[in-house]
Amino acid sequence: MRCCVCLFQQSLQCSPSKMAAGESNSRSSCLNLSNSGPLGNAPPSNSAHSSPASNGGTMGAAGGINRSTGNSNPQSGPENGGGAESAVRSTPSAQNPSRQPVGQSGATSGAASNMTATSSSSSSSSSSASTASADASAAVPSLPSSPASVLVYREPVYNWQATKSTVKERFLYSDEVQIGPETVMTTLYTAKKYAVPALEAHCVEFLKKNLRADNAFMLLTQARLFDEPQLASLCLENIDKNTADALAAEGFTDIDLDTLMAVLERDTLGVREVRLFVAAVRWADAEAQRQQLQPTPENKRRVLGKSLSLIRFPLMTIEEFAAGPAQSGILTDREVVSLFLHFTVNPKPHVEFIDRPRCCLRGKECSITRFSQVESRWGYSGTSDRIRFSVNRRIFVVGFGLYGSIHGPTDYQVNIQIIHTDSNTVLGQNDTGFSCDGTASTFRVMFKEPVEILPSVNYIACATLKGPDSHYGTKGMRKVTHEAPATGTKTCFTFCYAAGNNNGTSVEDGQIPEVIFYT
Repeated sequence: MRCCVCLFQQSLQCSPSKMAAGESNSRSSCLNLSNSGPLGNAPPSNSAHSSPASNGGTMGAAGGINRSTGNSNPQSGPENGGGAESAVRSTPSAQNPSRQPVGQSGATSGAASNMTATSSSSSSSSSSASTASADASAAVPSLPSSPASVLVYREPVYNWQATKSTVKERFLYSDEVQIGPETVMTTLYTAKKYAVPALEAHCVEFLKKNLRADNAFMLLTQARLFDEPQLASLCLENIDKNTADALAAEGFTDIDLDTLMAVLERDTLGVREVRLFVAAVRWADAEAQRQQLQPTPENKRRVLGKSLSLIRFPLMTIEEFAAGPAQSGILTDREVVSLFLHFTVNPKPHVEFIDRPRCCLRGKECSITRFSQVESRWGYSGTSDRIRFSVNRRIFVVGFGLYGSIHGPTDYQVNIQIIHTDSNTVLGQNDTGFSCDGTASTFRVMFKEPVEILPSVNYIACATLKGPDSHYGTKGMRKVTHEAPATGTKTCFTFCYAAGNNNGTSVEDGQIPEVIFYT
């Protein structure tokens, strides 16, 4: 009878083909993985010579799978008084070369700490076998009498799934997934929890294909929860393009405060500011109910928290502000007074809310200048400076560049407009002000929202300034072309005289020297 250490070392040297075939020789048999289950687990053995489950009880922490080998030596069967048998606890796959028995060093004392072995022999055993058995018994003096041997494996802890590129290689059954609207979020959660990137990618791709304005806020919340930045970015882009529809969706009021703030702080929302305020109040009403609070103005302000400061009240018209936010009770009296002063006086007092216009456009800002030279003195008496123009392609005008004072640093009050010539409809306007430094430079005055300009349609650019005499432009050009550096796209402006009293502004001379736009 060979010692159990020798038997174990010989079993590790067996080839997979011999293991599968159940090769019988003078050694104990190797593990047979050919009959393993779907996850690589060997089915339970019905052999009378299998080691009992209690022999592997201490192996639960090692994370192994209990396997039993049959009696592989035909000369040591029950009729010969028994033979050496072993039950090995191993991992589901035999492909991992890093798994080694703990403490295996070839030394008898090292093997004794990780396995229990007994041997029985018939009365006809040779003296050499008796000697080997005695040596083994001396090495492990406290071994109980048992017909089986237990070899202990300890599996190293590592994320083996991360090295696999497909779902099939993770012992899941196939790469075929069926995802629907009702199951996609739970599937994504499961894929994240069990680190299955391929399944996660399937879920994210499904969500991208089914992204719409009416579910953009719901998916944005989930994308932030599951840390999917690409999906979150697509949701935000959809909200930018369809802000009004997204805000009107039922799912908007279900978002959390952080998601609300992430949206309100964006410069690219395509909606009037008063509609953002109405939507925020609707969300606050729902949030107060979730927190079991009465939907009073004080509680709505409380649940809105810092998100209230992200609503750009200065971008509203004074009529919009007076009819809505000023009467809502959500703003304090001091905030209401400061905003009314901001709307009505110059120079405008400081307010605690952002006054930077939102622009629902992407890309690079462009501008054209229609004058070749700057001169002084241009006076103002309440009459508007106006110039008619058209373009060859669709653009969005976001503001004008205006000349400032010839007398040094000065504040101006100004109203800017774009008027559709044929219908005399005001398409965009802003009552605001600007400060100049006394130089001949132009100073930016922006609309609250971009104004869409269609090709081959006549519009009037209008500016009504209140302030001291300013610089003005001369040697004006009737046609000005802007060419995009990256794409070579050309935008051609054609300027014409606007009928009526224009305070002297024309194609050749006057104010409104610059148009700021996006393509």
